[in-house]
Amino acid sequence: MPLLKSQRRREVADEALVRSLFAEHGRAMLAYATSLTRDRAAAEDVVQEALVRAWRHPDSLVNGKGSVRGWLLTVVRNIVTDQIRARNARATEVPEGPVEVAISEDHADQVVNSMVVVDALAQLSTEHREVLEQIYLQGSTVAEAAKALGIPPGTVKSRTYYALRALRELRTLRPAPAETERAAS
Repeated sequence: MPLLKSQRRREVADEALVRSLFAEHGRAMLAYATSLTRDRAAAEDVVQEALVRAWRHPDSLVNGKGSVRGWLLTVVRNIVTDQIRARNARATEVPEGPVEVAISEDHADQVVNSMVVVDALAQLSTEHREVLEQIYLQGSTVAEAAKALGIPPGTVKSRTYYALRALRELRTLRPAPAETERAAS
């Protein structure tokens, strides 16, 4: 029972210590913390933390080295410094950008493009069309196309050149639908 009474007395004494510290030094601590943080709510939290530290270490207040107010203001400054260091030690948070949805090309564009290619190929001579079909549509090499068509490789090369040139001329005469839309917008 005497242990409980002494513990209760100590709690009352500690509470009285914190109350007297706040009554005597609270305004100065709050003013100093506010000047350091430039935020009243943050300053109040700093003062509260300083008083908790004083409550936990009452022997530091009466050690005879300087004034109590000096000790309390030093604790306030250290708490603010620790908060600033902790904030700067963390990486800056970057907000996430808007979610980009993958946009697939419209199927209609592929259909239109294939129709344009088929139409352009139909306007070429049979020899030119056969060479382009072998080289570009079937992926044959010049030698393979020459063998399949029964013509020399040099002829495959020249027919490819003139077929592509004819396609470019057709394109300048009649632009593709996608180009017409781009020019209109």
